[in-house]
Amino acid sequence: MSPRSVLVIYAHAEPHRSRVNRRLADAARTTPGVVVHDLYATYPDFYIDVEREQALLAAADMIVLLHPIRWYAMPSLLKEWIDVVFEAGWAYGVGATGLKDKACLLAVTTGGAEAAYSPEGVHGYPFAAFLPPYEQTARLCGMRWQDPLVLHGAHHASDADVAAHVRLFIERLSKDPT
Repeated sequence: MSPRSVLVIYAHAEPHRSRVNRRLADAARTTPGVVVHDLYATYPDFYIDVEREQALLAAADMIVLLHPIRWYAMPSLLKEWIDVVFEAGWAYGVGATGLKDKACLLAVTTGGAEAAYSPEGVHGYPFAAFLPPYEQTARLCGMRWQDPLVLHGAHHASDADVAAHVRLFIERLSKDPT
């Protein structure tokens, strides 16, 4: 039996300004069985090599989308990547098996505190209200949706909270998601 393979799709337009996502990506790079694929470093021109990306995805047992939430959504390059890589007939639809039965984990950070994501908060909805597009994409592609890993208030999180979140992230990458 071959070891489990995890592919972390890292999408941060300004990694040099990241307090948390960059630390998560760096920690993942040192974790056995984990490959971190930095979309903004690989595709600064947004021209995506679909065959290469599909080969990376096919080799993985678990796909992790690692990014900050901005304006209630994923970064633009990650959206473009999904649009072109998750092709009909390969990722979803009749006869599609490219992503079937792979675990899918969303690992994200927000600038706002958790309380901001409530009916009384500035965003007016719980954070889970913004997740259906992610979950449905995973389900449409036959992937096994995992409970998301979210760090709210990343800009103001204490060093101890960030370190604990990094440990939890590595723990999630290292364990069998079944």
